[in-house]
Amino acid sequence: MKATVMEVFEKTAKKHADRPALKAKRNGKWVTTTWGEYRTQVRAAAKALIHLGLQPGKGVSIIGFNCPEWSISDVATIYAGGCPAGIYTTNTPDQCRYVAEHAECQVAMVENEAQLAKFLEIRDALPELRAIVMFQGTHEAEQASGAERDPQDRPPARVYSWNDFLALGDEVDDATLQERIDAQKPDDTCTYIYTSGTTGDPKAVMITHDNITWTARTALESLDASDGDRMISYLPMSHIAEQVVSLHGPIVEGACTAFAESLEALGDNLKEVRPTIFLAVPRVWEKIQAKMQAAAAGNSGLKKKIAAWARGIGLRGGYAMQQDKPLPLFWSVAEKLVFSKVRDALGLDQCRIMLTSAAPISKSTLEFFLSLGLPIMEVYGMSECTGPATVSLPNAYRTGWVGQEMSGTELKIAEDGEICMRGRHVFKGYYKNPEATAETIDDEGWLHSGDIGELENGYLKITDRKKDLIITAGGENIAPQVIEGKLKGISVVSQAVVVGDRRKHLSALLTIDETKLEELRRESGSSAATLASAAADDRVHEWLMNRVEEVNKDLARVQTIKKIKILPNDLTIEGGELTPTMKVKRKVVNQKYADAIESLYA
Repeated sequence: MKATVMEVFEKTAKKHADRPALKAKRNGKWVTTTWGEYRTQVRAAAKALIHLGLQPGKGVSIIGFNCPEWSISDVATIYAGGCPAGIYTTNTPDQCRYVAEHAECQVAMVENEAQLAKFLEIRDALPELRAIVMFQGTHEAEQASGAERDPQDRPPARVYSWNDFLALGDEVDDATLQERIDAQKPDDTCTYIYTSGTTGDPKAVMITHDNITWTARTALESLDASDGDRMISYLPMSHIAEQVVSLHGPIVEGACTAFAESLEALGDNLKEVRPTIFLAVPRVWEKIQAKMQAAAAGNSGLKKKIAAWARGIGLRGGYAMQQDKPLPLFWSVAEKLVFSKVRDALGLDQCRIMLTSAAPISKSTLEFFLSLGLPIMEVYGMSECTGPATVSLPNAYRTGWVGQEMSGTELKIAEDGEICMRGRHVFKGYYKNPEATAETIDDEGWLHSGDIGELENGYLKITDRKKDLIITAGGENIAPQVIEGKLKGISVVSQAVVVGDRRKHLSALLTIDETKLEELRRESGSSAATLASAAADDRVHEWLMNRVEEVNKDLARVQTIKKIKILPNDLTIEGGELTPTMKVKRKVVNQKYADAIESLYA
């Protein structure tokens, strides 16, 4: 039966009123918000939004790092009949303006002074913007000047502190809020997810109440989630994966979401929270792997031997479990001596399921964790299907495959190899973009993913992006992500971008993992002290090209990398080469390093 977000939230909040819903660290201590308190604050914030003039169907921008106020603002906007439009914290003022203008945002919720500054810069370009609310701090000068203006002069949006904003809810009665709630139907749009835009302006994915409540319930039921589960929230809240796992998923099940203090503090927070379900994008898993390998490098000879022995057993055992075969001899010894200690050190000792999504992950990273008794479950999907389409589970997964179709969904591979999906999770369309909607959803309701894949015994494998296919001068169609995954398996490589469209051969732009600089010096004989000096060192180039030649042995001739260019810096979100979920923006990289690419073919 279809339901709105409000129906699900109210049921959960009343059933679990005294149980923890949200946890955040304030002044060094974890502070808990119960489901009953969560509901009270959501309703107060919804009434405050109505008081500020939020009209049904209009947007509310939310920008800031994950925190209780983010979740409350999002759900309150839906209660009030508006559509939350999350903005990535790394967005520029102009990018914020695009989203706020496109979503017709009448209120902006910002984390702090840094995010406030972006909206103060653009508010004159947003005539519909009526108010800006700060999660943290106050902006006293705005408070005073805003109060003295004549409303007929269309004053600029006034800035409110969080507490002052919530107090505005007292000006609106419960009956008015209930009218907004009752006016909404399960098939109405309730939120916008702006695609991170690897090319061009982001598109607004219209997610309905039924999309999000059905998908969250189905996904968490497949993970056997319950009200005793704990999640840790640190990935961008404006991304659909994080919303399903740490915002709407817990609303369905009554689970608890703890907010990390920052991405940098994630390691410490994991050990404090001890999540039972943990989602990380591939780049986060890669960074955890790099830190573990760096720490292991300092171990004594005996410890290294024990770890190597255990990892050998772990990898064989991991694949044995996937094939429903007996575990290797001494598995239980390796579990006690190594695997259990690794889980405890990472804060994953109580974690039932570890997930990865949002971007391709290399097989070498999957096998690294598999060898330590930490199988990572791949989940595949996209914003346009409200997150997941396939799910891997501890009792049903294959390393290198992204799982089986989620219950209630349909998958098919089109004649050109494109993955298509259909079901209640498929979005309503792109806001204000019927042309793009028609290109993405066909007449039979199939959502065309843009990804190329294959199905085998019910398991899906992603082989490439349809639009990322490289066509060489010889007319060969090459899937770059397959090759890039293998190149990133080279221990010192952090990012790899294969180039060669309409060229006579393939080449690769490579970046060095800064945490592996010492290893690189030791292996190559270089004395380079920085990434830039390493990139310019012939010894580094020769050593790395030899590693690439090893990779080439496992590739078809047309897939082999003939030349490499080592970039002086890693690819970053701030530099514009990565999306907020750390996917490579090929167009940006190709433009930014055009001269370097040309030099490979000179």
